[in-house]
Order: sequence, then C-alpha cells, then structure tokens
Amino acid sequence: MLIAEGLVKIFGRRPALDGFDLEVAPGEIVGLIGHNGAGKTTFVEVVTGLVRPDRGNVRIGGLDALRAGRAARQLLGVAPQELALYNRATVRENLRLFAGIAGLRGRRRDEEIARVLDELHLSALANRLVGVLSGGQRRRVQAATAMVAAPPLLLLDEPTAGADPETRSALLAAVKTRAEAGTAVVYTTHYLPELVDLDATLALARAGRVIARGTQRELTRHLPGELRVTFADPGEPDLRLPTTDPGADLAALLASGRVPVSVDVRRPSLDDLYRSMEAGAGEGEQEARDVAA
Repeated sequence: MLIAEGLVKIFGRRPALDGFDLEVAPGEIVGLIGHNGAGKTTFVEVVTGLVRPDRGNVRIGGLDALRAGRAARQLLGVAPQELALYNRATVRENLRLFAGIAGLRGRRRDEEIARVLDELHLSALANRLVGVLSGGQRRRVQAATAMVAAPPLLLLDEPTAGADPETRSALLAAVKTRAEAGTAVVYTTHYLPELVDLDATLALARAGRVIARGTQRELTRHLPGELRVTFADPGEPDLRLPTTDPGADLAALLASGRVPVSVDVRRPSLDDLYRSMEAGAGEGEQEARDVAA
C-alpha cells in the first residue's frame, strides 16, 4: 500500500531524510521509532505532500504520490503530531469538513461520522466546540479526522502524545480494528508499550534513514536479556546477569554448585532495543543492522 524509496530531504546543510526506505503492506501496522531528529515527522510530511523530497519516490496504492497529487492523497488519512483542528467548530463540524475534503457526501458521510464517533468514544462530545475539550479528547478528534473516510492508509504521528488512558485505549482499539479490515498503518511513537499492544512490526530510524526493519522478536533476538536468580543461602545476594543464552548461563551456574531457589528470565524488550540505539551513530547503526541480520 505504501512504498517509499530513497527519500532525501535537506534543510540548509542538514539532511532530514538521507535515503529513507519503507514499505507497508495492507493490514500491517508499522511502528516507526527513533530518537528526535531521526526523520520520522519529515517522512510523514513527504508522504502527505506537505514537503517535497529532493530525491526519491513515494507510491500509495500503486500511484506515484509525487505526481498523482490529490488522487494519491485521497488514499490516506493523517493525524499530525501538532493538532490541526478548528477550535471554534464542534467535533461533528470538524468531521463533516474532513469527510467532505475526502469526497464523502450525504448519507455515506453521516454514516462514517457516526461510526468514527462511536469508535473513538466521541459520540457524547459530538456537538461540543473543540476548543473546550481536554487535550486527550482533542487527540481523539484529530485521530477521527484521519479515519473518517476509511482511507486504506493511515499515518499517525505521535497520536497519543500527552493523552489520558481513555484516549490511548480507544485509539489503540480503533487502529487494531482498521488494520484487521485491511488498512495499512504507519504509527510513530516514543511510547513503546503501544507497539507491543498493537502487535506492530518495527522500523528503526536514525539520521534520516531506516536502519532496521522486522518484528520485535527479530530485532531483539541478539540483544541481551537478563537472568535473575535468588539463592538458598540468605547471605548470598541475588544475581542479575545479562544474557543472550539463558539456558547455557543457568547450566554454568548450577555446575558451579550454587543453589538457586528461584530463577526468572527477562527477555529483551523494545526498551532494550531503543537503548541500543543510544550508542554513537556509527556503532548504533551497525548494531541495529546486526540485530536485523
């Protein structure tokens, strides 16, 4: 549904995108992660047509997004990092506007608005002015504007930033439902547990390019987990041992004659993967390529 190849965008002397590649299939949720300045938001802006790349190609549903213009943009819905709503209009009026821009009219428009209001727990707020809503409620409205026309591609850029638990829960459930129906989703976030909840595949961005791509299991399998051992001797301190092979490390521990009373293995997580990116740029890129190999 989405294919981005070799995207380059330079602002002044700084490359925001430097050979950015990403492919997203129908029904797939891709968690796009990386530190600030990795190129995530610029990538979203290129795909939506807000920024034109210096080099590279973007295809949406088979259309050349850089040439097809409006025809390609009608295939996607976007919830930007910065809220883009009309505060002096009601929730329903905002959705009517965005649905109209997407080409919906009459009964179909009203049905889609009712559907997304229910999906994101906004029905009771439909006739309230957006400007009087809480931050979390506005986040849900922004996501609703992206989803109202049921586009085959969703770009959600930090959609739960600063959101309350109700907003987060409603939005994650809506994203899952859309993906199950075949929608391709690009989901950028710094809140990594969301990607676990969404069962997302991952794309790790650094310095304007994707340096590793795959499932959480694939990308963390070479990272160390932790072997946590409590011993029978109350005078012996608990052991916390980084490990990539807990079975072998536990066997070596038993062979040493030390007697554990409890053993727990903590598998490497997305947080471990994220921390592995905090090394120096060259070292971090090589490490990320290694875990994807």
